Amino acid sequence: MFQFKPPKAGKVVSSKSILMTIGVIVVLALLGTSVYIVNQAEEAVITRFGKYYSTQGPGLQFKLPFGIDKHYLVNVRELQAEEFRVTRTGAARAFRHTSESNMLTGDLNIVDVEWTIQYRISDSLAWTFNVEDRIATIRDVSRSVINQLVGDRAILLIMLGGRSVIEAEAVVMMNEILRGYGPGGLGIIVSGVQLQAVTPPAGEVEAAFQDVIVARQDRERLSNEGQEAYNREIPRTRGEAERIVLIAQGYATERVNRAEGDVARFNSVLAEYQRSPEVTRQRLYNEMMEEVFSSEQGVKLIDHNLRNFLPMMNIGGR
Repeated sequence: MFQFKPPKAGKVVSSKSILMTIGVIVVLALLGTSVYIVNQAEEAVITRFGKYYSTQGPGLQFKLPFGIDKHYLVNVRELQAEEFRVTRTGAARAFRHTSESNMLTGDLNIVDVEWTIQYRISDSLAWTFNVEDRIATIRDVSRSVINQLVGDRAILLIMLGGRSVIEAEAVVMMNEILRGYGPGGLGIIVSGVQLQAVTPPAGEVEAAFQDVIVARQDRERLSNEGQEAYNREIPRTRGEAERIVLIAQGYATERVNRAEGDVARFNSVLAEYQRSPEVTRQRLYNEMMEEVFSSEQGVKLIDHNLRNFLPMMNIGGR
């Protein structure tokens, strides 16, 4: 008769192995939930049971495991930016609808304004907990400030000469508003605002404004060219005038010195003449004759009364 024998049961896992497995799992869970790394550009905001506990700097950090402590990494070194464009550029958050860039100027014209804001996180605690939707808040504040500044100015002033003023005032106003979001504000500092483009609506209006801009640019170019010519010619003319003045001064000094020398020489001759009139008169006559005939060639002096022997001159010879 056939007898069925059940297979032998395997060895029962020992309780020691089970405890070791559980211990390993606990250790891994402990390490995985209590150790974290903070990069050089970051700070870690630590909460314990949901309440703020501390802020940790870069390096290998530890916290209480199993969710008792939670950490939030905040990049406090990097300069971040938000862009406001009419059309999408493909970058993260670098686009919004056209209505975000359409603005009304102070003289009731419509312009499309594209701008960029740059900011840095200055308070990691305020950045983490003060505002729920931080990026939306930054964009709303930025759009409100730019709308206000554009609405206070005429369109030509915005397009041609008022950008730098708007950018500087926007930085001040944005920081002032963002500081009002609880203790520490939003936790950021706006470092710069740049108006990328300010254009009127497309069509005939845009063409007219472009003509105005070109005319202004031509005026500035011609003004710069005139200023350049002025800067080139005026120094040259002044140098020439100074040269002529120096020549005249030198000539005047020479004439004065010569006159003073003549006076001194005359006075010395006068003194000699007063002591010996005949001798001085004869000497002066001889000096004058020498001066008159010194430059002449082949001069022969004879007695005009012919009271001397007739000079015999070799006319054909030298």
